[in-house]
Amino acid sequence: MFDIGVNLTSSQFASDREQVVARAAAAGVNGMLLTGTNLHESQQAQALAAQYAGCWSTAGIHPHDSSQWQPETADAIRELASLPQVVAIGECGLDFNRNFSTPQAQEAAFSAQLALAAELSLPVFLHCRDAHERFLALLDPWLDKLPGAVLHCFTGSEQEARDCLARGLYLGITGWVCDERRGQELCEIVPLIPADRLLIETDAPYLLPRDLKPKPASRRNEPAMLGHILQRVAQLRGEEADRLAAVTDNNVRRLFGIAF
Repeated sequence: MFDIGVNLTSSQFASDREQVVARAAAAGVNGMLLTGTNLHESQQAQALAAQYAGCWSTAGIHPHDSSQWQPETADAIRELASLPQVVAIGECGLDFNRNFSTPQAQEAAFSAQLALAAELSLPVFLHCRDAHERFLALLDPWLDKLPGAVLHCFTGSEQEARDCLARGLYLGITGWVCDERRGQELCEIVPLIPADRLLIETDAPYLLPRDLKPKPASRRNEPAMLGHILQRVAQLRGEEADRLAAVTDNNVRRLFGIAF
């Protein structure tokens, strides 16, 4: 199993990061993509990916941090992207739910990162929340210039899923499908995703699956929980978990161009 979304730079992992990686390997997670959400964390993610076997990273600016984007930010990300561990630009996109950065700043940073990914022929690791129409409007002109794209932690509507799939995007599915309070719509969408467009992730340390028994005392999600999410996704699709793991692993190899 490959976890395409691990925030291993999070302070929640500061005290036991090595053990977290070891537990993931013991649970059958043989690859992880470490998420960069600003320049500093992208640098940290790359360093951790170089430190741990079976790890790669993204480099980019999350919409929350878009106000930090400067012309020299592109140069720094371009330099990071020249390193073998960095296999995607992002996490980038739009988040009009919280607007920690203004919509204008988010759009500028998103467009700049799409241009950078096209220049470097790297896939993009995308974020979209409450911004679907504008997200697609900015993304569409770049799609034929990009080698691939994944909308990570997809939690949108069926129509939003269809819009993304029609554009060739991959969809990253998290433990949101294990949440009986707010995950029902996503549970109904998961069987509609073509197998060759499906990826799985924990988004650790966030989105701890609510149906875990017993629940971890820390309430912290870990990549070791990926198997639980895989089982739930396979159940929703009426598929064998082992087969689904093989399919999603192949999707990772095709999208990010990595061997694991």
